[in-house]
Amino acid sequence: MPTINKQTLHYRLLDDSDALLMYDLDSNPNVMHYITGGRTSTMDDITQLMLPRLNAYRNADKGWGLWGVFTKLEKQRDSFLGWILIRPMHFFGPKPNFNSLEIGWRFKESCWGKGIATQAAKHTLNNLCCMQDITTISAIAEPDNLGSINIMAKLGMEFDSYQQEQGPFDGKPVKVVLYSKSI
Repeated sequence: MPTINKQTLHYRLLDDSDALLMYDLDSNPNVMHYITGGRTSTMDDITQLMLPRLNAYRNADKGWGLWGVFTKLEKQRDSFLGWILIRPMHFFGPKPNFNSLEIGWRFKESCWGKGIATQAAKHTLNNLCCMQDITTISAIAEPDNLGSINIMAKLGMEFDSYQQEQGPFDGKPVKVVLYSKSI
C-alpha cells in the first residue's frame, strides 16, 4: 500500500448501507484475533448484531458512531481502510458515562504499523472533543494487544485498570486493560 498522509484521509459516519464494508473488514482472522480469537464475522453477525449495536449509540449530532476512514489515491476509487468508534463509555452497561468518550478502532491488516489508526484517532478526537462536555477519553484492549495499547499511549492515554468486558458475539467475559486520559 502506498504511503498515506493526512490530506488523503476522509471520514464519514458509517450506517446500515456500509454492512459490506464492515463484513469485508471482519472477514480477516488476523483483524479479528483480539476481538473474537480470530473468528471472522458472518454477514448475519454484521446485520443481526453489529448494526443494531451501532444504531443504538449512533448520534450524528454528537459524533457518536463508527467513523469510516477512507483514502483516495490518484487513479484509484475511494478505499475503505477501517473505522474509529466513538461512543459514551460503558454505553451498554448499567451506568453509561456521557462525559467520557470511548474510542476504539479496527483497520485492515494492510494499514497496520503505518500510523493510520493513530492519525485517524487523533483527527476524530480533535474534531469531537471540543463539541461536548467531555472530561475523559478512554479505550480498552486485550492485554496482549500491544498494537492497540501503543495507539492508546500515542493518544496520551495512561493505564487505568484491568476490567472484565462482555465478548462482542458470545457475551463471555473478556479481561481487558482500560487506558484513559483527562481532557
